[in-house]
Amino acid sequence: MCELLGMSANVPTDICFSFAGFLHRGGRTGPHRDGWGIAFYEQGGYRDFRDPSPSADSPIARLIRDYPIKSHVVISHIRQANVGNVRLANTHPFTREMWGRPWCYAHNGQLQGWDALALSFYRPVGDTDSEHAFCWLLGELRQRFAEVPEEPGPLWAALHGLCERLRGLGVCNLLLSDGVHLYVYCSTKLVHLTRRAPFGRAHLSDTEMSVDFREHTTLADVVSVMATEPLTANEDWTAMQPGELLVWRDGEIQARYSADDGSGPAHG
Repeated sequence: MCELLGMSANVPTDICFSFAGFLHRGGRTGPHRDGWGIAFYEQGGYRDFRDPSPSADSPIARLIRDYPIKSHVVISHIRQANVGNVRLANTHPFTREMWGRPWCYAHNGQLQGWDALALSFYRPVGDTDSEHAFCWLLGELRQRFAEVPEEPGPLWAALHGLCERLRGLGVCNLLLSDGVHLYVYCSTKLVHLTRRAPFGRAHLSDTEMSVDFREHTTLADVVSVMATEPLTANEDWTAMQPGELLVWRDGEIQARYSADDGSGPAHG
């Protein structure tokens, strides 16, 4: 299966350190050789980089590792193909416009019967279960909400219900963002970590590299990282539960929905 990497921060932050370890899993320390991609939301804009080559050998990945793009929200993905050929059109993350915002999505897992999900407004460009599910997901939200609701609770609850429906079709770990919030849904495996003062030193698990965050942060900085597997060897990562949706903004959890909590969110 694939692996996911995400970031939510309260100040423009680069993801070079985490990505330096993550890219090695794309063909070196992991089997995910079938493409990779990364998306950045910055200053109200959006840009992404995608490549069907293994990230461990990709010159574009090395550029991203060494180029400190400052962003509030980042979504990245390395692919091990299950459905769909290895080609650019099938490389995550995928993007669509909704309510005047670019929505970005990356998926880890494999779904059964996904082609029976009826599409409405959006259509896939490639031929993966992941992109089809993304188009279905956004289409369902667009049908239920003509525009961004003033109170986000109903939108978040609807998104959790749709993610739970996808979980009923198989493995569906996903990252989704509109540039304001980062939605992190766990079907089987996702972990997260929040760094805030007092900052310390972190050591990557996949390569010989460490950083002392005290040299690169202020006391007010809050940076949260999400991944399929822990990226560092000396920090305490929190495992998400199956069926759990976390809503992040500015590095903090805004709401938490669980598979057993039908009454609504638990706020962070």
